[in-house]
Amino acid sequence: MPQIQRRVRWMLFVVCGAFLVLIGRLWQLQVMRGEQYHAGVLKNVVNTRYLPAVRGKILDREGRPLVDNRAAFNIYVTPSLFDVPHEARLAQLLDLTDGERATVRERVADARERDSHRAVVVLEDQGRDRAALVSQARMELPGVRVVDEPYRRYAYGTLAAHVLGYMNHLTPSELAEYGTQGYDSSEFIGRNGLERQWEHYLRGKKGIERYVVDATRERVDDEESQALIEGPKFEPPVPGHNIVTTLDLDLQRLAERAVRWHSAAAVVVVEADTGRLLALVSKPAFDPNVMTGHLTPEVEQALLADPRKPFIDKTLRQHYPPGSTFKPVTMIAAVDSGLVDPEEERVCRGWHQRGRRTFRCPGGASHGKIDMVHAIKHSCNVYVWELSEIVTLDRMADVARDLGFGAPTGLGLNGDVPGRMPTREWYDGRRDGFKIGYTLNSATGQGDVEVTVMQLALAYAAIANGGELYVPQIVQRIETASGKVVAEYAPTLRRHIKASERVLEILRQGMRAVVNEEGGTAHKANSDIVEYAGKTGTAQVLGRRRRREADEQPMQGWDPRRDHAWFAGYAPANDPEIAVVVLIEHGGHGGKAAAPVAREIFEGYFGGDAAASSEGEGAP
Repeated sequence: MPQIQRRVRWMLFVVCGAFLVLIGRLWQLQVMRGEQYHAGVLKNVVNTRYLPAVRGKILDREGRPLVDNRAAFNIYVTPSLFDVPHEARLAQLLDLTDGERATVRERVADARERDSHRAVVVLEDQGRDRAALVSQARMELPGVRVVDEPYRRYAYGTLAAHVLGYMNHLTPSELAEYGTQGYDSSEFIGRNGLERQWEHYLRGKKGIERYVVDATRERVDDEESQALIEGPKFEPPVPGHNIVTTLDLDLQRLAERAVRWHSAAAVVVVEADTGRLLALVSKPAFDPNVMTGHLTPEVEQALLADPRKPFIDKTLRQHYPPGSTFKPVTMIAAVDSGLVDPEEERVCRGWHQRGRRTFRCPGGASHGKIDMVHAIKHSCNVYVWELSEIVTLDRMADVARDLGFGAPTGLGLNGDVPGRMPTREWYDGRRDGFKIGYTLNSATGQGDVEVTVMQLALAYAAIANGGELYVPQIVQRIETASGKVVAEYAPTLRRHIKASERVLEILRQGMRAVVNEEGGTAHKANSDIVEYAGKTGTAQVLGRRRRREADEQPMQGWDPRRDHAWFAGYAPANDPEIAVVVLIEHGGHGGKAAAPVAREIFEGYFGGDAAASSEGEGAP
């Protein structure tokens, strides 16, 4: 009997211990880890679908779309339901290329590490045939679905491509940075131009849809299942803001048409009194529609191998020797220093001797006795070389910096390089030191002087408008999708340049004569529609650049051994509204190659037929 009692006590002890362990485990599961397991269950049955926001449009100054969106079929995959056999079946069904299959595999692997239950885009902008095939094979491919979503559309192909930019996928390093902002590996982000600079405004905010699925991942919409969803079941996406630019679509098309015969060129058209950019051309360009999700390795290689560098924005990111378009800098330095009388005549024999070197006017022309106005008209190098020896290199550099050379313009787009304006100190720091020949070269925009097309346009606008140097402006305002103004931007005056009204008026007289008087370097490109003024430039490609580019294979209409052709001017000559700078890369003589392009732009703009003359150009 005592033995039985002991056994019963031990059994009770064991049973009580087991119950205590069970109760403890239940307490651990339901109290200590209850929330964790509940969240896990919800994660398995409650799916979250992110709804893309419609990206904001990029519009011209009149509200006409330059960039908008179109409908596209995107293929999504839920990584937790997608294995190797499914990948093989998808590849077979859609006849995927090796590159496409690698893309699918990479995106699924990346998404699986982040959230295997969240669907991710693996193939974007697919045709109707592929979309239909995936929809029909839905039972064979669990977790694979087709979604009709907005896709970026660049309405005029290559038109203003460098300004507008394009979009592509995040790199792994960028994903680490932007992932916290709601981006995933399959999303596009703005690259280059306005798409990149205004990404934050254009992007919008994703929407969220939460729904319950059963064990087969099919959607369940009964009332009991809906109770499992915590928080709002649907949060609508917020569309991105629209960017209203200062660009004029008609003028942009006209400017691009004006350089149609040239293989490589750059054009800037700016409002003289505001700094607002009306047209920006960089040729050759890329097609943003191709760059945005459709760039093949073959096309990319061809673009990268092109010696004309189509990815480089030639208005902002490339600098060039300005040639004779730089002569106003030397003349301002000479007159405002009080060392030179602009009405005093100097003799040009066609050459200028300095030491053992002879510097010659273009073509060896002898201009005889000329004052400053006629030196501008005939683009006399000898006259300017003599001035430079009087005023010195550093005085010219001071004037150049005041006009905006040697520093970024402030647009903040596509690199905006500063160019270069050398000084005596800059040369002293080099191995060969300073030589007087460097002063002469700089005076005529040669040697080590380099400017951007944008800098030159703003400088000539300042000369035309009486001395106001503006920060270039490309965006007028930001609007919501419904048209409500979010922000509006006024022109920004950088400074009033130090040049006196006296010397500016002399420059304007000379530049008027360049185009409108017999013997002017651009007289053959004058116009019966609008009187315009300006300065031609023919910039020699010297030294290191010539040796490097001479090895390039010349293309049709483009030979790296030829000089750069410039024209910088404004119109109307007596009451300037716009300033135009044209660069024809390796185009030869400025008066022959660049001035006719400027004339076509001026005539189209002031003749009132900019839209008509560019009709059909660039439209898809």
